[in-house]
Amino acid sequence: MAAADGKVMPLHREIAVDRIAFGLLAAIVVVWGANWPVMKIGLAHMQPLWFAALRLSLGVLCFAVVLVPRRRLRLPSRADLPVVVSVGLLQMAVFMAVVNTALQWVPPGRSAILAYTTPLWVAPGAALFLGERLTRARLAGIGLGLAGVAVLFNPLGFDWHNRTALAGNGLLLAAALIWAAAIVHVRGHRWQAPPLELAPWQMAIGLLPLILLAWAVEGPPRADTSPQFLAVVAYNGPLSTAFAYWAAVSVNRMLPAVTVSLSFLCVPVVGLLASSLTFGEPLTATNLGGLALILAGVAVVALSPSAGKA
Repeated sequence: MAAADGKVMPLHREIAVDRIAFGLLAAIVVVWGANWPVMKIGLAHMQPLWFAALRLSLGVLCFAVVLVPRRRLRLPSRADLPVVVSVGLLQMAVFMAVVNTALQWVPPGRSAILAYTTPLWVAPGAALFLGERLTRARLAGIGLGLAGVAVLFNPLGFDWHNRTALAGNGLLLAAALIWAAAIVHVRGHRWQAPPLELAPWQMAIGLLPLILLAWAVEGPPRADTSPQFLAVVAYNGPLSTAFAYWAAVSVNRMLPAVTVSLSFLCVPVVGLLASSLTFGEPLTATNLGGLALILAGVAVVALSPSAGKA
């Protein structure tokens, strides 16, 4: 492994870095996967939009505590401002608001599967807006993923007459598209500041409209101070938002992109298993079959070589 200055890293240091990177990667998968049932529990104690706003506010606070003493909390440059705004509004505010709303009606395991169809929508988005070619392999991967979505919505495993379930599942697919749009913008952006230093500003930009929307739709925030809810808050803010975001940025710099992308496929698997253990969500053939096809499709897309510009 080469260091940032081009020098070859000693073997013992390379092994140590790999251990740290894979340890962080495993922690992200577990934390984000287990967070789906944790969020479902939190929604029993607080309104969905206010719960999303609380999570972002805790994320901003945690990043400020870390970055301010190191004098790394700087205003974003004008060049970085468009991506700060798009990620803050789309990936932070809208995605969290839509997911929290959908989780009221959809089991957390199934929610995780649908939300993590995001990479399937990134490929055509990058082709449309960034000029990346849709190779046969990527088209095949998208086809596999769409087949998985079709399995999840097949009439034998999904009640099309349940309007709330239909709305919730539709919102989760919309959330995946929204996240994909933010990823496409990030992919085409030339960063001026490290992504970690921009994270609190992205959260802050997403927080303000989310608070205004929550107040308009849900009225004043209502939450209890039960030990269960306080545990959910402690998990969602410092752990699943601040720590996991920092860890994700770190492993993306330490490991190949394909390794990270494929490892993140384990998040909906952990989410489904955690939901089954927590809420007794059944591991049905529909959910498992849809999950398998979606994971296979995303893996094919991730493993296909870059085709460059059209």
